[in-house]
Amino acid sequence: MHVWIEAIFGILFPVARPPRPWARLERPFCERCAEPFARPVAASFECANCAKRNWSLGRLRAAYREQGSVREAILGFKYGRKFHLRPWLGRWLADGFREHYAAEQWDAFVPVPLHPERRRKRGFNQSAEIAGWLGKRAGIPLVEGLRRVRATVPQARLTRAERLRNLRGSLVLAPGFDPRGKRLVICDDVFTTGATADACAKVLLRAGAGEVVALAVARR
Repeated sequence: MHVWIEAIFGILFPVARPPRPWARLERPFCERCAEPFARPVAASFECANCAKRNWSLGRLRAAYREQGSVREAILGFKYGRKFHLRPWLGRWLADGFREHYAAEQWDAFVPVPLHPERRRKRGFNQSAEIAGWLGKRAGIPLVEGLRRVRATVPQARLTRAERLRNLRGSLVLAPGFDPRGKRLVICDDVFTTGATADACAKVLLRAGAGEVVALAVARR
């Protein structure tokens, strides 16, 4: 059943709000990849991993940590087909947008793409569904401007270095999408190292995008 049809059932038969607390992603965190830092610091900083990388992304942000009920909601939506949770994930994505990006002008939200085989099995792209919810309310178009042309091992199973190798050659610009001069926000449900979002940004920048940043519901 298509996601929007199942979502209607969530409206007609709503479930309770995901239980609090919702773990916030709070400073101090790396200004590039938003990796949390356990000890207080006097000023903004870039983590050691980012200092060694040649990033394409301008920055990566989220409002929440992938913990507790936030994590359960993300997994329930992605794997459990609990589409009534989409508005909650959209609201959490919107919290991050308001906190970090709403003061700036953006041309489009670009969801992280799924390989066609994985999308057929799942029935939908969770990143596109969540970003679309936010886009309608923020007045910013959702553009599926990227395609995944090579199936990859799920990133969650890999080390940081393996994630980077796993993504090489897997993403291309979608036919008909012209990112030249545009300011774009890559959207996903969860960020871990930011490798996937950065690979997306690299493709868009090579095609002429003016700036690319990233936003997720939660940061692991």
